[in-house]
Amino acid sequence: MITKQLSVLNRSDAVLIGRSKGFLDMMDQVGRVAETDLPVLLTGESGTGKELVASALHKQSGRLNQPFVPVNCGAIPSELIESELFGHVKGSFTGADRDRQGLWEEAAGGTIFLDEITETSLAFQVKLLRTIQQGEIRSIGSNQTRSLDVRVIAASNRDIEREVEAGRFRQDLFYRLNAVQINLPPLRARHQDILLLAKSFARKVYSGERVMAFSPEVIAVLTRYPWPGNIRELRHTIIRAVAMCDGLITVQDLPERIRDYGQRQAEEIASAERSYAPRGINKWRTLAATQAKYVSEVLAHTNWNKQAASRILQVDCKTLTRMINRHKLKPQSAETLIPPSAIPRGLFAA
Repeated sequence: MITKQLSVLNRSDAVLIGRSKGFLDMMDQVGRVAETDLPVLLTGESGTGKELVASALHKQSGRLNQPFVPVNCGAIPSELIESELFGHVKGSFTGADRDRQGLWEEAAGGTIFLDEITETSLAFQVKLLRTIQQGEIRSIGSNQTRSLDVRVIAASNRDIEREVEAGRFRQDLFYRLNAVQINLPPLRARHQDILLLAKSFARKVYSGERVMAFSPEVIAVLTRYPWPGNIRELRHTIIRAVAMCDGLITVQDLPERIRDYGQRQAEEIASAERSYAPRGINKWRTLAATQAKYVSEVLAHTNWNKQAASRILQVDCKTLTRMINRHKLKPQSAETLIPPSAIPRGLFAA
């Protein structure tokens, strides 16, 4: 079966890449709504790549050749966000020594991406709702309104419905932005994509022909680690590891918190295996060693009478002879340690 894989380049040469079901389902939604002008609300944990998805929506739309303007609403003080988005005229407030165009006007004809939209104040949300509904803006200190064609994509790492219930986010604005909602799965739900992403990040550290390899132990740790910081944390981890290694990324090249997590996981697995080990046996035997030991004991019990041993083992004499030759059994090596009744049925099928 051929596994479907999807890669999408964004404006900064970063890549949306994956083959997990959650990722492919998300990108299918992106493809379906990209050509529309509907507002889109992106939800998901911090670090899941919401700006990359917003950029992909823009790049696959008819606004492809127009501006894509990302705005981190959480990074702009509440008293400045209106000026940043809608602009101001000279003299409208202290320090406004000239007219200033806002980011909304900069995005004219294209797409504006409002990241962390739930960080805005209720007062600003009222003005934002009017702008989206009317398709026009009014700069601070101006009596003039200007009509602008801008597609809006918003995002939040919070549960917006809970924010609405708590009174921290306007319900009417939520409904306006929520024409289409796309949820980005966390990296821990995308195990198939972790190594793909890690290799992609490693390739981008060096522009030359240098190739980074991952040790089996590193691959195991990367796929087991829960990645609370999602793709952003994975990217920083791989960049650090590439800088620390000599072509082969080992566990020692990973950050301490990830190494410690991998060590704890290994200890838990070893403890679980010990708890299931047979009593009186210090470690698990291989199937071949168990077979050799038991056949040797049955032959000793029958005084190396192969016909009698074949009846006990329920195999024919030719099969028994092959077992003796395979395990290089000799009469003096026979010991009676494990009774025949203790061995699982079907172990000695020809």
